[in-house]
Amino acid sequence: MLAQRRELSAEERKVSGDIIQQSFMAMPSFAKARIIALYSPVRGEVETQAVMMAALREGKIVLFPVVCGEQLSFISVAGPHDMTRGAFGISEPCHSGAAYSPDEADLIVIPGVAFDRFGKRVGFGKGYYDRALHALEGSGKLVGFCYDFQLVDEIVAEPHDVAVDTIITEKKVLNLRGYQ
Repeated sequence: MLAQRRELSAEERKVSGDIIQQSFMAMPSFAKARIIALYSPVRGEVETQAVMMAALREGKIVLFPVVCGEQLSFISVAGPHDMTRGAFGISEPCHSGAAYSPDEADLIVIPGVAFDRFGKRVGFGKGYYDRALHALEGSGKLVGFCYDFQLVDEIVAEPHDVAVDTIITEKKVLNLRGYQ
């Protein structure tokens, strides 16, 4: 999956990423959300910049994760200028924003290396999202962004792996638990 994602051209990533972000912003749950947590893309992951900018224009609180030891903290940002290079070279908030608990977010968008049609997800194996979001599994808050080729029939997941409620690719939106 990682090799296939690396092979996408910048144009393919942009076009697909724009479609994915637009699909997310068209969801009723996005319109209703007051607090949205996003991720900073690395290694060809789907972009989240358009969602961040639209959410901020609409007066929503936007959070990004910060790696703190073995845990993730979620910090608010006022725009791209509040981001800096953090752990693992991933862009994260400069710590000047307010900290929020993940359960305070109305929607949490997370990346993955692969997702299956049941919402199971495989990440990079460090378990940060699994530890931070396990209590929110099945809450309707967890949304996975991925390219369509990253969506597979079934993943053998571990008990601690967090499943998402919605998966959005450039070709489809899967509302797995009836949430929109």
